[in-house]
Amino acid sequence: MFSNLQFLEAAQQAEYLTKELIKLKSYNGTNGENLKAQYLLDVIHSFPYFQQNREHAWTKSIEHDEHQRKNVFAFVKAANESKKTIIFHAHIDTVGTEDFGSLQAISHDPDALQAYFAGYSADQEVQQDALSGEWLFGRGSLDMQSGIAVHLVNLLYFSRHPEELNGNLLVMFNPDEESQHAGMRSALTELKRLRDEHSLELTAAINDDFITNLYEGDENKYIYTGVAGKLLPCFYIFGREAHVGESVSTIDPTIIASALNLKIAQNLQLVEKIEGELILPPSCLFLRDDKKSYDVQTAISCKLYFNYFVYEKSPKQIINELLGITKQICTEQAERQKSTYLQFCHVNALPAKQLDWTIEVTSLEDYIHYLNKLNLHPEETIQETYKMYNRKDQDDRMLAFYIVEALQNLDPEKKPRVIVFFAPPFLPSNYMEEDNRIYSKVKAELEKEALLVNERFQLKKYFPFLSDGSFMTFNGAEAEMISLKNNFPAMDQLFPLPLEAMKELSIPSINIGVYGKNGHNWTERVYMPYSFGILPRLIRNITKSLLAD
Repeated sequence: MFSNLQFLEAAQQAEYLTKELIKLKSYNGTNGENLKAQYLLDVIHSFPYFQQNREHAWTKSIEHDEHQRKNVFAFVKAANESKKTIIFHAHIDTVGTEDFGSLQAISHDPDALQAYFAGYSADQEVQQDALSGEWLFGRGSLDMQSGIAVHLVNLLYFSRHPEELNGNLLVMFNPDEESQHAGMRSALTELKRLRDEHSLELTAAINDDFITNLYEGDENKYIYTGVAGKLLPCFYIFGREAHVGESVSTIDPTIIASALNLKIAQNLQLVEKIEGELILPPSCLFLRDDKKSYDVQTAISCKLYFNYFVYEKSPKQIINELLGITKQICTEQAERQKSTYLQFCHVNALPAKQLDWTIEVTSLEDYIHYLNKLNLHPEETIQETYKMYNRKDQDDRMLAFYIVEALQNLDPEKKPRVIVFFAPPFLPSNYMEEDNRIYSKVKAELEKEALLVNERFQLKKYFPFLSDGSFMTFNGAEAEMISLKNNFPAMDQLFPLPLEAMKELSIPSINIGVYGKNGHNWTERVYMPYSFGILPRLIRNITKSLLAD
């Protein structure tokens, strides 16, 4: 690969590498992630520095990973023996190409896509971008094969000019960012090993995941000194079933699920208020009853979960708020269903039965406490259920629901109830204070760059699109994690969080990203003049500034 890059300018190198990376499929959860990891290692080993120091580039397998994926590492040693180290990181995987529809065959062909979109009159913005020749299309072009390419360009540059570094450079490429972040969570063990064996001072981590405009006409380039967090609050709703001929006597879990969705999804009243930041509301990612096939019995139970962005709130605050909402909804729905039943009996001149319309609402933590008081051994049930359903083809969220269902079945009364809990993934939020030395240096470099290239940069706290940077450090209190773990079935198995490593390493995380439009969309594209022409130099200058005394 080096022979193809050595006579190109940095922008040309980035474009060439991006196109080559797009061609090689690396969908999340497929062997493509492994193939791309090996490809990246081969690319790095072609660089002269690594030809002479092959041991400075290596892969590390992710323990217990069903796909046997690997992280890729490359290390450029300081010429002056400094221990200060900057980390560059990017993720290998992409989402699939189903959204391309009939264009799926060319979804990894940037030139063919540009030609197609140049004649695509259905979207004038996309067409004009294609006609300009300044945008590169294709799955992963923006998220984030271009980001990998920029880091490779700078790895090549610094490996040829180590004298410009007043410290070390460690580059890593991680799989599984689009799902469970297994790559980054596993990589922390290797970071600890490197730090301890070489007495490294891990100064900061620079991710270059994509940025985009936040509104029409927005020309700002956003640099983030932290990252938003994520919880996945789940609701397992157990009702009271009946034949459809007696449906008014049921406690219908689908009605409760619908009411919860209407109350929580896209509810701006639930978002945190943080001035100057893009703060996103909850989104429903799953809503389904548990009927396996058609019959005339009403639904017995229903599953529901949300993507829930978190910034400064703790998991305990979130679950308490959601329990309050759920209790209110269940009280209202109990009254509604009772009223409907009594009206039905009146209209049909039927005697009304004495039915209990109570719907219990509980957190998983409180429900486990209740089962323990009955001496029903819930922890044993959790582990037995995990072992029973822990298969390669089993979605981890469904496994969490199976565990909660098994706990519900322990209760001899099997009351109608809603159990609120968390499932994977969990991403902690983190950010940097403005009086931080790193923050000040990044700001100063952005001000210099803005004068050179006529760009408008804005520093923000929270990268809004979820990122591996969540695992670089932990700003929260340990008590927050106790509440999370108590409400997260089999967390140590389903989503082991390297909390001690996160706290111990405590690496400030910065996102200085490639720029483009429509990530995770069939019109995904990266803007080359900025991403390839400006960004590599900007990241190099910030790196040198952070390593300076």
